[in-house]
Amino acid sequence: MAAPLEVIVTSDSGSQLWNSTVFDLHSGSSLLSYRGGNSSGRTLCLLRGEFLLSAQLGKNFINLWEIQRKDQLQQKIVCPGVVTCLTSSPDGLFLAAGVAEVIYLWEVCTGKLLSVLSRHYQDVTCMRFTDDSSHFISGGKDNLALVWSLCSVIQLDSNHTPDPRHVLSRHSLPITDLHCGLMGAQARVATSSLDQTVKVWELSSGELLLSVLFDVEIMSVTFDPCEYFLFCGGSDGNIFQVSLCSQSLSLDKSFQSDNDGNQVFKGHRNMVTCLSVSLDGTFLASGSHDETVRLWDIQSKQSVRCLAHKGPVTNAFITAAPANMFLPDSRPAVPLPRFSRHLHASEGDGSESGDVCVRIGLYTQVSQQEEEDTYLQKADRLNTLMNAVTDKSVFGDGENTKVRVAELEEEVQTLKKINKDLYDFSSQLLTKPT
Repeated sequence: MAAPLEVIVTSDSGSQLWNSTVFDLHSGSSLLSYRGGNSSGRTLCLLRGEFLLSAQLGKNFINLWEIQRKDQLQQKIVCPGVVTCLTSSPDGLFLAAGVAEVIYLWEVCTGKLLSVLSRHYQDVTCMRFTDDSSHFISGGKDNLALVWSLCSVIQLDSNHTPDPRHVLSRHSLPITDLHCGLMGAQARVATSSLDQTVKVWELSSGELLLSVLFDVEIMSVTFDPCEYFLFCGGSDGNIFQVSLCSQSLSLDKSFQSDNDGNQVFKGHRNMVTCLSVSLDGTFLASGSHDETVRLWDIQSKQSVRCLAHKGPVTNAFITAAPANMFLPDSRPAVPLPRFSRHLHASEGDGSESGDVCVRIGLYTQVSQQEEEDTYLQKADRLNTLMNAVTDKSVFGDGENTKVRVAELEEEVQTLKKINKDLYDFSSQLLTKPT
């Protein structure tokens, strides 16, 4: 049997035998399972295609498995508190976790805690990175969704408190889920809330593009890859498909099933907690508190497969199968380090031996200049520095330059003599009588 191109990774809160399971997207057969504890919602994620991570339900640690080793016991990453949401950047360089109302951001290759963000007023419920890893978005029980620029967050200046790039504040009740589309910083973001609305935002400007009102609370949301449709999981078990290409689309609308693409998927008997669309946009996976994961054919709106679980489903997503998932003898290219629970700047132990710390920001000498300097004075000082660098590059510095000039002049004279000798020899050959 050939390895599948896409798989469904799921977890539930009731199983005693395994934490999460990998299913074949097309056959529904169970391929791998990972033992140890239970995963809380919005925390199951892949890291670099080599590790599977999830936060332990109600505990202050993250479970970690090597993706290809199904019989292993999980490793643990201890966190400062109970993890409410967890996500990794698509490039595999950063890991972000919500602990109560605080966001912790780690650098994966070193395990260093780069930043602690405290801008939410209540628990963080969900987080997502953009596909280019340049931004991430966090949603919380304080009704806010915050857009963070990764570049500003990882500045290692202890005196600088990062601010979100945008504050999306149009929801009136806690945010339950969010999804970020493609196109990096130009992406569109969908947020769902207990206020029975789903809102679509423009990431670059933070502007609201669309608000859809439903008759029930919305617990999960996702786009299809082409962003033709918006899929919203309701607390009543229904899944609502909203067309984003309708000519009659207005900023605020109420959902109504019609022939323009707004449809309802019926089959779950309890709230839909997670949604995911296949890479080609033909299948929709949904997890529910009715202890099932359903696979839907989007075109026909029919449930083509039902995967039974032992408890309420907490996570379910479709992903491309990592290259080494079905190679038992493979190993991660780089093992994960120990993750810190404290900012290094506050520990007082300095940097570890051999580490290089690059600080993004102003040089210390510049920051210590007197605040009363005028713009013209700063410009003159900058011009002086540039001229000094240019003079040194072009004209050199002292005796070394004089020696070099003498060497070059001698080389020029040698080349002139060689050229004259070649000319004389050629003239003799041409004028020699036959």
